[in-house]
Amino acid sequence: MYIDGQWRAPRAEQYEAAYDPATSGVLAYAARADAEDTRDAIRAARRAFDYGPWPNMSPGERSRIMHQLVDALEERQAEIAELEMLNGGCTWRKANLMDIPVGLLHFRHFAKLATTEPLEPVPQITFPTLSYNFVRREPIGVCGQIIPWNFPFLMAVWKIAPALAAGNCVVIKPASYTPLSALKMMEIIHETGLLPPGVLNVVTGPGGVVGPELCTNPMVDKIAFTGSTEVGRQVMQQAAGTIKKVTLELGGKSPNIILDDAELDIAIDGSLWATFMHNGQACESGTRLFVPGSIYDEFMGRLIDRASKLRVGIQSDGATDLGPLISASQLRTVEKYIQIGLEEGATPALLGRRPTDPELANGHFITPTIFTDVRNDMRIAQEEIFGPVLAVIKYDSLEDAIRQANDTIYGLAAGVWSASLERAVSVANRLRAGTVWINDYHLINAEAPFGGYKQSGLGRELGTWGLHAYTEIKHIHADLSRTREARFWYDILVPKLEE
Repeated sequence: MYIDGQWRAPRAEQYEAAYDPATSGVLAYAARADAEDTRDAIRAARRAFDYGPWPNMSPGERSRIMHQLVDALEERQAEIAELEMLNGGCTWRKANLMDIPVGLLHFRHFAKLATTEPLEPVPQITFPTLSYNFVRREPIGVCGQIIPWNFPFLMAVWKIAPALAAGNCVVIKPASYTPLSALKMMEIIHETGLLPPGVLNVVTGPGGVVGPELCTNPMVDKIAFTGSTEVGRQVMQQAAGTIKKVTLELGGKSPNIILDDAELDIAIDGSLWATFMHNGQACESGTRLFVPGSIYDEFMGRLIDRASKLRVGIQSDGATDLGPLISASQLRTVEKYIQIGLEEGATPALLGRRPTDPELANGHFITPTIFTDVRNDMRIAQEEIFGPVLAVIKYDSLEDAIRQANDTIYGLAAGVWSASLERAVSVANRLRAGTVWINDYHLINAEAPFGGYKQSGLGRELGTWGLHAYTEIKHIHADLSRTREARFWYDILVPKLEE
C-alpha cells in the first residue's frame, strides 16, 4: 500500500492474494491493511491538506501537474490494461479499446476542469447598503474513496481525478478482488514525483475493515462509494455519525425499451451490448428488455441466435466475447438467479451453463441466459443479478412499458430504441433514470453527469457536476458603506450613541 508518499508494508504483515478469475491462479499479493494502517493513511492525507501545498496551488498549476500524470499513465497504459484484464476478467478488447483509454480520457478531462474559475459572481446587493458578493468554491478536505471490482481503473479515475482537480487529498481503497490496476496507477504516479506526500494514498484490504474506518473517522470530510445498494446503505449510516458529504453510485436493474419502429439490426446488437458487456457486471446494464408484441417474434428470434454465438473464453484471447465472472461467489449468485427464474415460471430461451471446455474448468465461466415470458414482478426482473442474465418482457402498450420500466427501486440508467428521435425523447423524459441512452447504450460522456435516481445512488459523477461534488461553497459578503448610520439594522440590538 502507498501512504504519505511511500510504499509500506501493513503493520500486521498480512497479505491477501489477487487472482486471475479465468484460472483461479494467484497473480500477486496485496497488503491486507487493518484499521490502524487506514488511520495512518487518513492522518497523512489530513496533514497534506491542512499544511501541504496542494490545496493552495493555483488551479493552473494543479491542472499542469494532472496533465503530466495523464501523460505518464498513457505511456504505460498497456501495463495497466494487462492487469485490468488478468485481475478483473474483462476481455482483451474491452481493456485495451474501452476501459483504459476511456479512463485516461476522463482523467484528462478533469485535468482541464481543474482550471475552472473558483469564484462565481452573484447578483450584487445595493439595498440596504452597497455591497460586493461572490461565491467561492473550495476543496472539501480529505476524501475517502471506495472502488468496486467491476471497473477498477475507470472507477478509480472517476473519483481520484475530480478530487485532485478541486484541491482535495485522497485515501482510496480498491476492491479486494481487483487491487492491481490501482496499485500500478499509483506506482506510475509515484515515479513522476509530481504529487506532494499525502495527497494520494492507496490502502488495500478487506472492505469490512478499511471501509468503516474511512466512513466513521472524523478526519475524513467526504466519502465516495461505488458498489451495491445494500453496502451503500451501510456507507450512509456510517458516514452519518460525522455528517460527511457522501456520493453514492449504486445498483441498477435498468430497462431497455424497444419501440415498434426501431432499426432492428442496431437495436438487436445494441441490446446484446446493453446486457452482456462485461458479462452483465455493470451497474447500469440493460437487463430488463421490453419488446413490443408487433415485432416480438422476429426481434427475439434474431436476438437469441446472436446471443447463442457469443464466445465464452479466456479473457486474453482476442476472439473472446465474454470472459469469466469475477469470483466463484459471483458465479454461484448468477446460477442461483437462473434457478430462481426457472422456479418463477420464466421460459429459458437460452439457458446459461458452465462451459465443458477443460481449458475453462478452473475459472468462473458461464454462458448467457435469456428468459422470456417474464413478469415485471419476478425477482429476476426486480433484483440486480450482476451477470449475463436477460429478462425479456413483452408489451402491447407503450404506456404500460413505461409504467413497468419505472416500477423498480432502481433508477440508474435506461435505453430507448426508435427511428423517431421525437418519440424516443418523449419516452426518455418519462423514465425515472439518471442516464437514458437513445439508440445506444453504455457510452458515458466525461462532460455529462452520471448517477442514479431512487436507490441507485446519491449525487453525480463526471462533468462539472462531478467536480463540484468535491467542493464546498462559500459566500463572501463585503459591505462597502463606510458609516455607522448606513447600518441602521444594528439599531435593533445596539442603539446609536447620543451625539
